[in-house]
Amino acid sequence: MTETPWLDDACSLVDAFRKGDRSPLEELEATLDAIDRSDLNCFSHVDRERAEAAAAAADVSKPFGGVPFGIKELEQVKGWPDTQASLLFADRKAAHTSSIIDRAIGIGGAVPVGLTTASEFGGLNVSVTKLNGVTHNPWRHGRTCGGSSCGSASAVAGGLVSLASGGDGGGSLRIPGGYTGLIGFKGTFGRTTRGPSAYSRPGTVVLGNMARSVRDAARYYDVVCGVDLTDPTALPSSGTWESDLGTHDLKGRKVAILPSIGGVALEPGVEERTRAAAAELVAATGMEVVEISLELPNLAAQWAMGNLSTLVPELGSSWPRRRKELTYEMEVGMMLAETFYNIHVAGVAEDRRVKAYQAMAQAFSEVDFIMCATNPGPAFPAESTNSSPTRTPLDALQESAAADLAARAGLMGIRVASGVAPKLPNAILDLVTEKAPDVVTMGGLTIISNLYGNPAVSIPAGTVDGLPVGLQVLAPHHRDGLLFDVALAAERNMPWPMVAPPVAERAHSNQPA
Repeated sequence: MTETPWLDDACSLVDAFRKGDRSPLEELEATLDAIDRSDLNCFSHVDRERAEAAAAAADVSKPFGGVPFGIKELEQVKGWPDTQASLLFADRKAAHTSSIIDRAIGIGGAVPVGLTTASEFGGLNVSVTKLNGVTHNPWRHGRTCGGSSCGSASAVAGGLVSLASGGDGGGSLRIPGGYTGLIGFKGTFGRTTRGPSAYSRPGTVVLGNMARSVRDAARYYDVVCGVDLTDPTALPSSGTWESDLGTHDLKGRKVAILPSIGGVALEPGVEERTRAAAAELVAATGMEVVEISLELPNLAAQWAMGNLSTLVPELGSSWPRRRKELTYEMEVGMMLAETFYNIHVAGVAEDRRVKAYQAMAQAFSEVDFIMCATNPGPAFPAESTNSSPTRTPLDALQESAAADLAARAGLMGIRVASGVAPKLPNAILDLVTEKAPDVVTMGGLTIISNLYGNPAVSIPAGTVDGLPVGLQVLAPHHRDGLLFDVALAAERNMPWPMVAPPVAERAHSNQPA
């Protein structure tokens, strides 16, 4: 009888199934029991009946045949809750299964266990919602997993499942990966399908998985990548991501080590750990360090305002009637977008986006890779609804009804004034960005690779204050296979624990999860 879920990577679990060392049904029962006992709060829905039927019929010859699979709750599974992690849609059910999940289950053979928690609409890099409460980091209870793929990261690092889906529209695979000691790989934009609902905005999302190993991430790509008629941006796939691992020569490749990009302030210890991990990886591979300058325009505020447009059809008549059911930051975000977003703000955003493209193109004309931190610091308190290590104006507004009311009145005044002075909103956004950068730069280290569309990966790079930090490596467009091999070199030369140490210690001593 299997006592605990598999604590190695998903690929090795498939090997164990094929050898007869474990069975999909036994593994599923261990998984379900562990989820029941867990205090991580990383699953928002579990379908025991469907999972048991899938495990009983599992074809272990498939790439992930029989592997229990956690599915990020922002993805659809027909008949399961389709909440988008929001109270507004707590009772909604999915009418279809998203293309990528359909491939993971059908082609991959994964056993769908349930939905993992996410931040509301994927809009924040935090692990708390009004619908699900707080999701905890298995490295230290009470600390965040980031977002928006928080539940998937917690479940995989927490030893509940070895395979879980995620998505990255502003860092939502890399940020949780950095906070929980996992691989968070975001491919070139279009590498994975977003069908059957491929909105043109934000035009940055690349779906994937939270992975314990590089080969798990590569095999997942073998299963889910490829063209999709419902998503015209979906790229063809070689289907050989896993078999191509280790085939690229990294010696002599040029790399820039820039611990912080985009003007993001790093917390104590992060720059030192980033530089040390980068230096170790460079020495192990024979890459060549090159000094470059990378000046990126800050367009986070303008970009975020426009992206909220996709929520308009989603919320429908619920906005603003049911606005109090939203996470406070999402509520404020919608109000800000209604107040500030106009053709002038859109124009500035596009102009700065082009400038960002040019800056990244110049950098990649000089180097093959850019190495930086994934997150500004180690995991912050789990109940926090923003990633700033210090109090922000939003904290004060949320705590004071009078201040909140005054702010709403101020926004109404700005909205009226903008009719006379349409350039005013952009001036205010720039001022806020300058004076209170923590309010608008959530994901400031990761977002550039979503805007530019290049592949990027967060690799476990040790700890600061006993918590994981990630080394982020950026590569030019369509060099996903090469980037996988950088991560593989790190895995071979700087190995990391497959699950959080407290999880491994409990399993070793047979204590409850």
